[in-house]
Amino acid sequence: MRLLLIEDEIRLSHYIKKGLTEQGFAVDTAYDGEEGLYLAKEETYDVIILDVMLPKLNGIEVCKKLHLSKKNTPVLMLTARSETEDKILGLESGADDYLTKPFVFAELKARINALLRRSYHQVTINLSIDTLEVDPLKHVVKRNNKMIKLTPKEFAILELLLRRKNEVVTRTQVIEHVWDYNFDSLSNVVDVFMGTLRKKIDRGFKKKLIHTLHGIGYMISDRPPKI
Repeated sequence: MRLLLIEDEIRLSHYIKKGLTEQGFAVDTAYDGEEGLYLAKEETYDVIILDVMLPKLNGIEVCKKLHLSKKNTPVLMLTARSETEDKILGLESGADDYLTKPFVFAELKARINALLRRSYHQVTINLSIDTLEVDPLKHVVKRNNKMIKLTPKEFAILELLLRRKNEVVTRTQVIEHVWDYNFDSLSNVVDVFMGTLRKKIDRGFKKKLIHTLHGIGYMISDRPPKI
């Protein structure tokens, strides 16, 4: 899952990003409203965490502009204001939920997961190919009805491949979805994760599902790619 965090308080931003990254999320960060709006429009995210009090463009305006641009990414607003009027203003601007500072990290995570469940219930059912089945909400992976244990990042890669099954997914797309846009694209970390994931998914099965297309990217398919 890929998140966008738009928060100008640097220490708080680092704290939130660290906690969410440890939970397996890929988190991009922006420190003002203009940069955040640009990323929100240009990139694809599962949830946007948006502070209200931002330099250059406040969170209410960011939310309104996103709504006008037909972006349907769920938005969780963060603010130090607890007045009912402020909450109503945020929700009416297009936000899906509202969290008042200071907050407990566990509540932030719970609200993000609630937005993800709400969003994915509208657009997805379990993902599958051949004998492989994945439940995106419960993070359950089975092949031939046998449970497969994956790390959060392995699960994120597998989910991306399944949502694009029989299509090529480039290294850059994997990096942007699972890590963030500042990640070193020359690193071999992607190859290491893909190798481990392939072993967990394909080991012991005659039919291989995860394929590497050298110099191009990766694909999940129940038949050998013809590229």
